[in-house]
Amino acid sequence: DQGTCVTRASLAVVVCTYNNALSLDRTLEALGRQRVESDVDWRIVVVNNNCTDDTDAVVERHAAVAPVSLTTVYETEQGLTPARLRGVKATTEDWIAFVDDDCLVADDWIQNAADFAREKPDCGGFGGEVVLEWEKPPPEFVPRYGWAFAEQEHGSEPKVLQSLAGAGFVVRRAALERTGWVERQFLADRIGEKLISGGDVEMALRLGVDHELWYVPSLGLRHLIPARRATLRYLMDVTYGLGS
Repeated sequence: DQGTCVTRASLAVVVCTYNNALSLDRTLEALGRQRVESDVDWRIVVVNNNCTDDTDAVVERHAAVAPVSLTTVYETEQGLTPARLRGVKATTEDWIAFVDDDCLVADDWIQNAADFAREKPDCGGFGGEVVLEWEKPPPEFVPRYGWAFAEQEHGSEPKVLQSLAGAGFVVRRAALERTGWVERQFLADRIGEKLISGGDVEMALRLGVDHELWYVPSLGLRHLIPARRATLRYLMDVTYGLGS
């Protein structure tokens, strides 16, 4: 298995969303600002997971001015895991980047991802620095549990890790398919408002059996945390979900 071609990167950005149009608007705006060289083949696919808000209108508006193809696919089974699976099956690119609908990637994120994919064509996947951006200053104790909000910071140099956060997780399609994840997923992830979790952990662990997982600090991403999540109740629920 030689991974992807080293001369041209092929990347699908999969954005799964459920009734989060305002935040999705910012996510797609950040993707639209990407500075990318012509040898990078990339596109954006939004997975609409039964949205009843203005999601379609937001996507249509950004698609009209996007620098690359921006399309929507629909997944009727509720949950982040089936939505991610739909995104995988709806694309053919060598690499799949899962960018959540509450994430803002830096302007060079796609280019840096493509460069690293060419540098490490046989790795299972990689992810970058995830900085939490709070809508309002949270209670003092909440930031101590940054891992519960997908915070990710492991220094200034690339390194191999055992697992990676799901926000901005880039996986190699051939490696993911080899794990059997496409045929069967063992762990559920967020289902509507239910804070079940673990789907991204499952992908990382399955990929890590036979492939390296890399932390790449040049991939900068801000994870938007609304005030309603910066509470003791939310922290208890999401931690319980992760443990389950």
